[in-house]
Amino acid sequence: MDSDVDRGSGTGRSRIADVAALAGVSPATVSRSLSGQGNVSAQTRERVRDAARRLSYVPSPLASGLASGRTRTIGVVVPFLTRWYFGSVVSGVTRVMEAAGYDVLLYHLGSAADRDRFFARMPLARRVDGVLSLCMPLTEDHTLALRALDIPLVSVGSRMAGLPSVCIDDVAAAHAAVNHLINLGHENIAFVGGIPDDPGFGFVSSELRLRGYRSAMGAAGLAPPSALEVFGRYGIDGGATAMARLLSGARLPTAVFAEYDELAFGALWSLRRAGLAIPQDVSVVGLDDHEMAEVLDLTTVGQDAASQGSLAATMLLETLDGRSDTPPTDIVLPTELRVRGTTAPPRRGVGVVPST
Repeated sequence: MDSDVDRGSGTGRSRIADVAALAGVSPATVSRSLSGQGNVSAQTRERVRDAARRLSYVPSPLASGLASGRTRTIGVVVPFLTRWYFGSVVSGVTRVMEAAGYDVLLYHLGSAADRDRFFARMPLARRVDGVLSLCMPLTEDHTLALRALDIPLVSVGSRMAGLPSVCIDDVAAAHAAVNHLINLGHENIAFVGGIPDDPGFGFVSSELRLRGYRSAMGAAGLAPPSALEVFGRYGIDGGATAMARLLSGARLPTAVFAEYDELAFGALWSLRRAGLAIPQDVSVVGLDDHEMAEVLDLTTVGQDAASQGSLAATMLLETLDGRSDTPPTDIVLPTELRVRGTTAPPRRGVGVVPST
């Protein structure tokens, strides 16, 4: 082997100094030549690139970031990784960022304690070029800590004053779901909502969807008793538990609106275990259009979570690349009612819990 190619520290990986020696230039010239920055002649640039090819030299991303002041990494702060919505958003973010040559660093904050520890040590500083915050329930102090980083920040699924965001209109989406039931002739409509495992970690969307339910009922002249608003922990089990509470009441609702689809899945499970037919005895509608909603034939109001992630990532890239000089924008993506087999007009005589 050519002795010029065999330079290095013995690790089998060439260094920038090896490339500089082979090309007959300084390490700084190698850095400028390979990054495309600085005043380097075309002849010198080509000589450096030829040397790098001969040595199979791969520039260090960290070193390149230090030289340019950029890490080529963005941070994504997410409360949950395994739930459909968050996983779908992260998928959309990752697809756009990888295509642009950025790495994605995920921070999973699944409880109020995790969140508080994260903001106390703030590991984002100097590690990322920008941040995407996914539906994070943040205190004023936490929001100020993010702003203090002085790097681009985009919120997904919720709004932060003065910062760009991508979300849906949760009130309008819930209103549409309940209106669908009202238009079918239902009046005795229950609400199934989620409560967090950690009381300090509630989501803004939950409050907004409950508001949409109440708004639709009120607009139709319906005043449901508080007993028709039931709550269970986030997830299918929570939906099943909340629905069981409705089944134990004196009067069975003819329809149920679940805050999100996984709660609706649990409600369907409880209803079927009780021997009730869907939608003949009880109609059920959810919100999200989870990937399993079509399989379970669930009527729902759909949102495109992956597109929210892609759009938020694109907004962040435009700011990082200096292509966006407009004021912060709140982008509200549309939702769509998807009617399937779990909703139908109420059947006469339904509304009383059957004897067991």
